[in-house]
Amino acid sequence: MSIAEDIVNMTKKKKLHFSLIDPDKQNPELAGSIAKTAEEAGSSAIMVGGSTLVSQKQVDDTVKAIKGDTDLPVILFPSGARFLSKYADAVFFMSLLNSRNLDYVIREHVKGAPFVKHSGVEPISMGYVIVEPGMTAGRIGEVDLIKKDDIETAVGYALASQYLGMELFYLEAGSGASSPVSNRMIKAVKQSIDIPLIVGGGIRAVETARQKAHAGADIIITGTKLEEEKNLKQALTNIIKAIEE
Repeated sequence: MSIAEDIVNMTKKKKLHFSLIDPDKQNPELAGSIAKTAEEAGSSAIMVGGSTLVSQKQVDDTVKAIKGDTDLPVILFPSGARFLSKYADAVFFMSLLNSRNLDYVIREHVKGAPFVKHSGVEPISMGYVIVEPGMTAGRIGEVDLIKKDDIETAVGYALASQYLGMELFYLEAGSGASSPVSNRMIKAVKQSIDIPLIVGGGIRAVETARQKAHAGADIIITGTKLEEEKNLKQALTNIIKAIEE
């Protein structure tokens, strides 16, 4: 069974949590340790990526360290073709649909597709949109941000993603966002699509994670949380328990 199939099947049984590790935020050894803790807490996958990476070596070294410390699937969350790694298990082959820059919509995918083909890394197609406030991801991705209350546009992007054959849809408020995607938007999008819905950005508190899961998110992603918490295992355990309730 492919990783994509496994993810879809798991979301039919329970809500999932993915941990996002940015290679630019810590050295590979610490990244491996964080991934191990995330696995012990109950995370279902480790995502690797960030908006401010400078080299493929950063990604390679981080992925290898994580693979050495955890049995969870390692999925790339790349900002461009040059940040792909043959050491990962899969890559979110995602189109940033509301970017003004065609590089993030399709051109980087054209550059990276041969690498994915020859490396054997599993591509997982995903529609990806960024909602206000957007943060660094919105700025670097040159995004026309979806307004917080523009539910109709969010639903339109979600449906378009499904109709284009994408396996997942991701609503992102931006790493470190002061406010996450609204419960109303999550609920409306989830009611409109048949593919798993991922939600991330600004989800730090246990109650916030619980609300997003109850609103309809199938997968909750936390990233900044991993960088800030002193007692990471307990914090993640609490979040994961909350979204599974």
